[in-house]
Amino acid sequence: MRLTPMLGDWEVKRVTRLETLETREYLELPVPGRAGSLFQDLNRRPTRIVIEGSIAGEEEGLAFLNAVREKYLAGEPLTFVSDIATGTEIQYVLLQQLHIQAEASAPDQIDYAMWLAESPPPPPPADLLGGIDTGLLDAAAGMLDSAMGALDALAALGSLPELSDPTGALAGIVGETGPAIGQLGELGAGLRDLLG
Repeated sequence: MRLTPMLGDWEVKRVTRLETLETREYLELPVPGRAGSLFQDLNRRPTRIVIEGSIAGEEEGLAFLNAVREKYLAGEPLTFVSDIATGTEIQYVLLQQLHIQAEASAPDQIDYAMWLAESPPPPPPADLLGGIDTGLLDAAAGMLDSAMGALDALAALGSLPELSDPTGALAGIVGETGPAIGQLGELGAGLRDLLG
């Protein structure tokens, strides 16, 4: 098996160990009165991949560090290709952890370890208005035009009375009926004297 994985367009060199961890999630459902349990399959968890290796030489080590840190700092999903991923559904991974180590006993050597986590492919851009029936928008626009036309027709009739406070118009009428009501009071007093 070739231990030369590709992260995007970058070939990870000098790999000494390549490991995957694949886990399937199950929810255990105990059944009262039974010795065993039922299990509900919750699908698999993201595959984890560990890549370890060593780079010898100062120039090659610096080029490796620059390339791997660029991928790590970007934090974006990368395509992943490796023989160890054959038969899996892995397409994209995230570079989740990065461990770099140098020792005094081998000053020109860098040991590294990378932890990758499977990430689903990015979703396509969403079309927010794609599912809206445009006939509804046209009907709403027609109703708005009708309402605006009715308001314009009312405005063309001239000034409309203020309907929010009717006491203004009643004040004049009450003022004119005041003397008539006073005369009724005088008539009532005269009738009482006659009948009384």
